[in-house]
Amino acid sequence: MERTAPPHETAPPTPPVADVSGLLDGMPRQRGPYGTADAREREPVPAAVPRLRALRPWRLLPTPTGTPFTFGYATLLCLTSLISAHADPALVHALLQGSSTDVAHLVRSPGLVLIGSALWVAGGVTSPFAIAFVLVLTALERRIGSLRTAGVFLLGHVLATLTTEVPVGLAVLAGHLPGSSLHRLDYGVSFGVAAGIGALAGLLPLWLRLPLLSAFGWMLLQDLLAFTDPMTNWGHLIALGIGIATWPVVRRWYATRLGPAGG
Repeated sequence: MERTAPPHETAPPTPPVADVSGLLDGMPRQRGPYGTADAREREPVPAAVPRLRALRPWRLLPTPTGTPFTFGYATLLCLTSLISAHADPALVHALLQGSSTDVAHLVRSPGLVLIGSALWVAGGVTSPFAIAFVLVLTALERRIGSLRTAGVFLLGHVLATLTTEVPVGLAVLAGHLPGSSLHRLDYGVSFGVAAGIGALAGLLPLWLRLPLLSAFGWMLLQDLLAFTDPMTNWGHLIALGIGIATWPVVRRWYATRLGPAGG
């Protein structure tokens, strides 16, 4: 009986070299237009371009949650400004006189008049110091917090007031000034704002710090040379110096608020 040969088994088609190069260790990989797969994996990923911080002009203004001290204080100043603008002039004068930090009031009730005098804005809400109050204290509060901003403001307000009024009282006692100087009308937030400007300057980069101090200092010097209200003008310069003296403290507060990531 004749034996027949088994049918020829066709071998599966050989895959292209490029397809099996990953399976055969002894066969070098084929280079493509971008190199090998491993080379592509090892290529360093370019660093992402940092996004420019979006401009947020509304952060220049106080908010109830972000800057509660400045927001609440500014609201109170708006109310007292409305009173001074629309109430009976005799009543307004009595309120301002009762809040004045003159020597006579400081001797009788220093704490009350130091607080009361800071509830008014000389010149109204459109005055330069009122605008500076909002912008400066908002920026300072965002950097060091509410309580510390209030501390800087009160430090400038109280120390500058005492530094200007105590010499007046001594001069009256020595006979160099008339007794009417003991009742000089003195109120407003300008001393606290000047201290805030001085403190904020220490937290700004040099290219902002120098123009801020130069412009504000020049304005104060011009007011002093005009000699219209020398005691108040000296108080502004003293308050600015007090704010500058707080730089070591406010910078430490700012670094603490930033935390390890910001340091």
